[in-house]
Amino acid sequence: MSAGVRYVDGVERRARLALRHRLTAAGRAATPEAVADSLVALHGTDPATVYLAVGARLADPAGPVAATERALYEDRTLVRMHGMRHTVFVFPTELTAVVHASTGLAVAAGARTKLVNDMAKAGAPDAAWLAEVEKSALAALGRLGQATATELAREEPRLREQFVYAAGKSYEGIHTVSTRLLRLLGVEGKVIRGRPLGSWTSSQFRWALAPAHPELDPGRAQAELLRRWLAVCGPATEADLKWWTGWRVTDVRRALKAIGAQAVTVAEGTGYVVEGDVGPVAAPEEPWAALLPSLDPTAMGWQGRDWYLAPELRPALFDGSGNIGPTVWWNGRVVGGWAQRADGEIVWRILLGEGIGRDAQAAVAAEAERLGGWLGAARVTPRFRTPTEKELVR
Repeated sequence: MSAGVRYVDGVERRARLALRHRLTAAGRAATPEAVADSLVALHGTDPATVYLAVGARLADPAGPVAATERALYEDRTLVRMHGMRHTVFVFPTELTAVVHASTGLAVAAGARTKLVNDMAKAGAPDAAWLAEVEKSALAALGRLGQATATELAREEPRLREQFVYAAGKSYEGIHTVSTRLLRLLGVEGKVIRGRPLGSWTSSQFRWALAPAHPELDPGRAQAELLRRWLAVCGPATEADLKWWTGWRVTDVRRALKAIGAQAVTVAEGTGYVVEGDVGPVAAPEEPWAALLPSLDPTAMGWQGRDWYLAPELRPALFDGSGNIGPTVWWNGRVVGGWAQRADGEIVWRILLGEGIGRDAQAAVAAEAERLGGWLGAARVTPRFRTPTEKELVR
C-alpha cells in the first residue's frame, strides 16, 4: 500500500454502491430520469432490463413501465442509443452529446469503413451509392416521424438490396443494406430507436431521427463521461475504466488527468475517485436487499467484481458470453439469482453455501413480492439466459 494513499476496502465499496446506485429503500428515486442520471447509463441490449433496473430503484414502483415509456417516447428525457463497447444503452438526453463525442465518433468511423469494405468485397454498390441511400432514408424518416426498416424500405426501395457477407467463410451470410445501414446510423448518432413494435419487453424497434445536440471536443467529452461515471462507481481501476468505456488505455489516462482524479488503493491495486471523494463513506443505516435484472448497470459496472460477486457464483449466474443474468443482492453482495415463471411467480435461489440468515431471506422475499406486484400480467424472459435462471423456471 502506497504511503499517504488511502485504502478503500470491500465493505466501503459496497456502501458506496448501495447509496450511489439507489439500492437502499431510503435512497430510491422518484422518476426514471433520476435513476438514469444516478447510474449514468442503463444497459439497453435487453429492452426489459431498462424497465426492471428502473423499477428496482423507484420509491413507488407501481408504474415504472408507464413512467419510463413517457421519458423515452414522449418527453424524450431519456434516449436509447449506441454507446460504450458498441452496446445499446439508455442515457439522459443531456448526456447524448457527451457519449457521441467521447465514444461514438471513433466507433462510427470504423463501422462505416467496415460496411463499405464488406459491400465492395461482395460486388455491391459503392460508397457514393450508399451515401445517396442514406440521405434518402434519413429524409424519409424525417417525413414519417418514426418507422421500421420495412416501412422505410417502402419509401427508399434500395434499402432492400442484399449482399453476401464473408463469402466462403464458415460464417457467410446474406446481409440487407437496411439492417447494416440503420445500425451504422445509430452508431453515428443520426438515428435512435423509437417505440417498440410490441410491448415494453419487445426487441423490435422503430427508428427515429436523433435529437440535435452540439458537437463536442472528444477529449473534453471523455473527461466529462469519466467524471460522471467515477462519481457513481469510484473507486475503479484503470482496467475497470478501460472495460466500461471501451477506450484505449491512453484515453483513460488522459481523462483521469483532465478531471484531477485522485488515487486510492483497492484490493486489485490502484483505484481512482473523483477529486474530493477520497474520504470514508459509512454503510447504510439499514440492511437492504434487491432483485436486479439481467445486465443491470450495477452488476455490469466493473470488470473486477470479486468485491461484490464471489468467483464461485459466476458459472451459475453468467451465460457463455459473459452476460450476467438476474441477481439477488443482500447488503452489497450478489448472493443468488431469480426468475419469473410462466404463471408470473417470482422465484429465487440463494447460492451461497452458508446462506444469508432469516432476516435476509425475509427481505429478499419482500423484494420478490414488490417486483411481482408491479410486473402484474407481464412476463419477462432474459435475452441472455443463465443456468440458474433456466433451472428456476422449470
